[in-house]
Amino acid sequence: MELMNYVVLIPALLLLTFILIVKHLKSSSLPPGPIPWPIIGNVHQVGSGSPHTALARLAQTYGPLMSLKFGTQTVVVASSSTAAMEILKTQDRYLSGRYVPHAVPAKCLELNKCSLGWMVECNEQWRNLRTLCRSEIFSGKAVAGQASMREKKLREMLEYVDTQMETGQVVNIRELTTAVVFNMISNILFSADLVNLKDQNWKIIRLVRSLLETMSGPNITDIFPILAPLDLQGSRKKAMELLSETSKMWEAAVNQRIEMRKSTATDKASTHKDFLDALIDHGYPKEQLNNMIMELFAGGTYTSSTTIEWIIADLMKNPRCMNKVKEEIGREIDQKILVTESKVANLTYLEACIKESMRLHPTGPINLPHRAVESCQVMNYTIPKDSMVLVNYWAISRDPNCWQDPLVYKPERFVVNSSVDFKGNDFQFIPFGAGKRICPGLPMAARHVSFIVASLIHSFDWSLPYGEDPKDMDMTEKYGFVMVKKDPLLLVPKRKLV
Repeated sequence: MELMNYVVLIPALLLLTFILIVKHLKSSSLPPGPIPWPIIGNVHQVGSGSPHTALARLAQTYGPLMSLKFGTQTVVVASSSTAAMEILKTQDRYLSGRYVPHAVPAKCLELNKCSLGWMVECNEQWRNLRTLCRSEIFSGKAVAGQASMREKKLREMLEYVDTQMETGQVVNIRELTTAVVFNMISNILFSADLVNLKDQNWKIIRLVRSLLETMSGPNITDIFPILAPLDLQGSRKKAMELLSETSKMWEAAVNQRIEMRKSTATDKASTHKDFLDALIDHGYPKEQLNNMIMELFAGGTYTSSTTIEWIIADLMKNPRCMNKVKEEIGREIDQKILVTESKVANLTYLEACIKESMRLHPTGPINLPHRAVESCQVMNYTIPKDSMVLVNYWAISRDPNCWQDPLVYKPERFVVNSSVDFKGNDFQFIPFGAGKRICPGLPMAARHVSFIVASLIHSFDWSLPYGEDPKDMDMTEKYGFVMVKKDPLLLVPKRKLV
């Protein structure tokens, strides 16, 4: 009899929960959205494989601003340029908090104090850190001062490709460009290479990639925060272990610099030479230094290398566009000399191709999750305090209301409308985000991408291995904080004849 009571009671409780949720949604001023299931909410409708495409499909039914439930968490999703502008500009002061996933090391209070991307509030501490980063490494003056170092790393990259060509090896574009950008950033941070292109022992790249995958993986704790102390999937533990192991790759350089700074004269400006010096000058302890360095590597390296891979893949798949890029580079840059950044600035069709690839394949298909620090109104709906707020960049960049033939690779659209840019003012095209949380490394990333792509195309002709037809290339995406091409782009280089 008692068992029968439980059998009746449990479905009744579930039904009551369901009724209460429906009643709440009907009576609230939340954006429209699918009715959530008891306990799990709408998680089953989004999944983890391709949430950007699942959310785009739901938006076709429920509109450009919709609400869902991920377990106990209210989630608001923007899928149009108008909704994005409301969130990232009009109501940015209320919606620029950060929702930090369970597995992100910066969830730790001490590490959060030195985090560009994951600091939970846009407070004075966050503004000071961002100002420091901008002045030291991301400003126009700082980026221009890095030009000779970038050119040196580019020469090393071309020499490596020459070696691969002579031995008949294929080139993994993603791995190569990741290594090159990694060294560019490591020289900005502490004036040294961390990757040796010649021996291909790129352990640090694998570690940082593993850390990114761990942080961006689906986690039950993000749906039910009450479970956080249990770390049921072990993701927090794994992420902290990976951060610790990764930090060992630069630990000696950091320790040596800290000791050297202690022994120098009180005028620290006289010994200041790179970003590590700036962080030490501002009194960040070693654990926070390691977290900051890791974030700069993860954020600056994989977004750039993934973008480069998508650009070259798109050009390989569209030979008409590749030939136009080659013709433009041939007109502007003598084949006998190496590409320089000043010459890249004249490659307007290449710039259009870069923008078009970034439109079709935004490396961050959904923004790092925002959090409503206060309740506010967006498009006549209420966004409750502490809601998670997502902007589906992928959906916006394929919106037929913004783009003619949105699924077609057509760089000419950015030739005709060359003023449309990715600097956060054109909300139909925001691969770097917009508002307070716009990617601070945008100026540096833009230089890295255009310079590397132009150099690879200027110096070599490329083909797929085994005589494969580029038109048959698989362009399937793999979702994560950084959306990569599922199958790495493998190409065979051939030196151009002078």
